[in-house]
Amino acid sequence: MFKRVFLIVMDSVGVGEANDAEKFGDNGANTLGHILDHNGFHLPVMRKLGLLDIVGKDDGFSLGYHGKIEPLNKAKDTLNGHYEMMGVVLDKPFKTYPEGFPILLISEIQRVIGKEIIGNCVASGTEIIKELGEMHMKTGALIVYTSADSVLQIAAHESIVPVEELYEICEKVSEIVFREEYNVGRVIARPFTGKPGEFTRTPRRHDYAKVPPLNFMDLIYEQGLDVIALGKIKDIFADKAITTGIKTVNNVDGLMKLVDFVRKDFNGLCFLNLNDFDSLYGHRRDKEGYLKSLEELDHYLPIFINKLRDDDLVIFTADHGNDPTFKGTDHTRENIPVIFYSKSFKYYGKLPIRETFADIGATIIDNFGIENKLGIGNSYLDLLK
Repeated sequence: MFKRVFLIVMDSVGVGEANDAEKFGDNGANTLGHILDHNGFHLPVMRKLGLLDIVGKDDGFSLGYHGKIEPLNKAKDTLNGHYEMMGVVLDKPFKTYPEGFPILLISEIQRVIGKEIIGNCVASGTEIIKELGEMHMKTGALIVYTSADSVLQIAAHESIVPVEELYEICEKVSEIVFREEYNVGRVIARPFTGKPGEFTRTPRRHDYAKVPPLNFMDLIYEQGLDVIALGKIKDIFADKAITTGIKTVNNVDGLMKLVDFVRKDFNGLCFLNLNDFDSLYGHRRDKEGYLKSLEELDHYLPIFINKLRDDDLVIFTADHGNDPTFKGTDHTRENIPVIFYSKSFKYYGKLPIRETFADIGATIIDNFGIENKLGIGNSYLDLLK
């Protein structure tokens, strides 16, 4: 039906607690609902697309189809959310380290990289460089920290450890922590600059993830179709089954790169992650900042939408929740929104709730006439008219 599919992940824009939220301590979480829980928002484009209707904040939709999907994966993080979208549900989640990493692991890392480590705790990235940045600059020891996700992050000042060297270190560390005994999902390089009291993380973050199992992107790639990865998609899928991968600086940059590709003639999938919602506002529990970021996206969306062709399909979704009004700084176990839009649609309306994010990927491969060899997910395609 569609020559080009644009899949846009609004990172962490959950739409209400999942059925199993209690297991995660997330009863009552509703990222989008709580952000819009006042009268001051201005989201005219998202309103027409039906995003607000999904959380009962407005029924003024007039474009496309919208609904929500329950998670089937066993976690509430970026990797599991994106994997499930592409037809992979892991038997067991990656390990998390709420008390920091084992001493034996830290000792092995220090031996392999030839540097000392400080930190080794659960921390906010901005706070830990504020606390340990000066010590790092004086000693050369690397700042290692984690979060509620399965991730090992390494922060270093660019004047002390050049970025390319930091990347090499993270590659070595990933070879250790990806082993089954540790089963960490990602290693992230976190370069920063500045002086004590004025440290700033730079856009040169780099994620290292395990190579994912066979997924819908592989099936698309094997057919000779384009698979364009924007933002951190390239890192999430370890650069596997991707024809073009481009990093983005922020949400607006991501959307402008999307506009670059909507102008190009390609045949296949363009997959974008908009990460600012999660990293800058969800984890920092900044409700007002989160809303402003949504309004910023809404403001720029027409630039993209107006350039779409009749044979384009756009899918908006999320990967998990991160309710800025909720306790702690962790992701929240929530359902995700799904919105389908095409200029060729003759109708619009609500979709029934679905039971796995994999229905998104199943729809994409169904569109391209590809057999679903993974046996997971049910296509929406017959409903889109």
